[in-house]
Amino acid sequence: MKHLIILMCVLQVISCKSKKDIKTQEKKQPNVVFILTDQWRAQDLGFAGNDQVITSAIDNLAKEAVVFPNAISNIPVCTPARASLMTGKYPLSHGLFYNDKPLPTEEYCIAEVYKENGYQTGYIGKWHINGHPQGMKNHKGRQLPITADRRQGFDYWKVHECTHNYNNSIYYDENDVKHTWEGYDAIAQTKDAIKYMQDNKDNPFMLFVSYGPPHAPYKTAPEKYRDMYKDMDIKLRPNVPKEKTGVAKDQIRGYYSHITALDDCIAELQKEIKNLGIEENTIFVLTSDHGDMLYSHSQVKKQKPWEESINVPFVIKYPAKLKGGTKMTKMFSFPDIMPTLLGMSDLPIPETVQGVDYTGQLLGTEELNIEAALITCPVPFHQWKYKLGGREYRGVRTEKYTYVKDLNGPWLLYDNMKDPYQLNNVAGKDAYKKVQATLETQLQAILDKNGDEFLPAEAYMKAWGYQWDGNDKEKIDIH
Repeated sequence: MKHLIILMCVLQVISCKSKKDIKTQEKKQPNVVFILTDQWRAQDLGFAGNDQVITSAIDNLAKEAVVFPNAISNIPVCTPARASLMTGKYPLSHGLFYNDKPLPTEEYCIAEVYKENGYQTGYIGKWHINGHPQGMKNHKGRQLPITADRRQGFDYWKVHECTHNYNNSIYYDENDVKHTWEGYDAIAQTKDAIKYMQDNKDNPFMLFVSYGPPHAPYKTAPEKYRDMYKDMDIKLRPNVPKEKTGVAKDQIRGYYSHITALDDCIAELQKEIKNLGIEENTIFVLTSDHGDMLYSHSQVKKQKPWEESINVPFVIKYPAKLKGGTKMTKMFSFPDIMPTLLGMSDLPIPETVQGVDYTGQLLGTEELNIEAALITCPVPFHQWKYKLGGREYRGVRTEKYTYVKDLNGPWLLYDNMKDPYQLNNVAGKDAYKKVQATLETQLQAILDKNGDEFLPAEAYMKAWGYQWDGNDKEKIDIH
């Protein structure tokens, strides 16, 4: 009897230890906090060399994270980039190559994978992949709630399809009830994200926080942030022409104000993650859907193939597995985000994904042979419609070069190492014939792999049954 009691105690201890081990293993599932901003170019961060913009929290984050200096937005505009992030696919595959078109509900998205594997999923902020009924104006369609069947795996929900009214910003909850964020929306959204993390600290969770800033309008950040820059003599990039100096400096002061406001939001999120004791096991990502020309090359906004438009911030912190203060210099773009996060989380990657899992590269167990990232504009629209100089293009960005062709042939070639501000277009120059031929081969390989025939825009609009907005379809002679 005595031996039996001892045996039962031993078995009980083993059982308790097994349960403890299981609980420990469950806790090893990393949380994911994904910060998506709107219209923030990679060059405008302190750690990236900009000594005027105030980003002290993000500069500290970079010391604890892996920085991707060659992160590229394949179609540098809102809806296409966000759809590639959610699906791991290129725009001609998921179909959102034009703003305000709806992502098909059958697309297998990142939140669905996390949810199927036991995660709590939450989304706060701007969505912009719901689309709206044909014929409805953008300003009306963007005010509609996103119904439950259109949320692509996210459960916690405080979302607006698209707004840039940051001080009177509405959102809809899980029940499609309309609310208003208090004050400057990014600050209110940060507080809500902190509450979400507090409520879910004992569960594996994936939370997206999608800020509207620093997208224009550029003079709507809280006054204390605008005051930081109101008297600053902004240093412009050398590719901003003299005649644009005044307007560029004025716009950039406001743009920087939004950035510094977001920097404080990042500081609050990082502080809370540490306070909750989940820092070691949380994957924290900061990026943007695209940049902004801000008068470089006399251009504004996005969709364009220059660095200010395509090169975006991308920072990933994961103390349990990644060494902070390092760089991942290989080319990386939006379809790669989903498989990389899933890989880092030890979750299955759907066969539908076209992007590459960089987990092995980041952990030092694999050397990926990635030489080029696709940059593309299948359909120019809205702020870069034909009448504003828009054109269809396909191109590649490598660690050293940018090469782009339009429907008439080679258009741009820059040696970004020798010419970082892209002031000297060497397309067709004898000294770069071999380089251009190599880049053309790399581009064609990507197009062939994706089944991209590089057709005129009208072909893709017809294939997907899309209507043109306004006078986007009207062309001018660009030669």
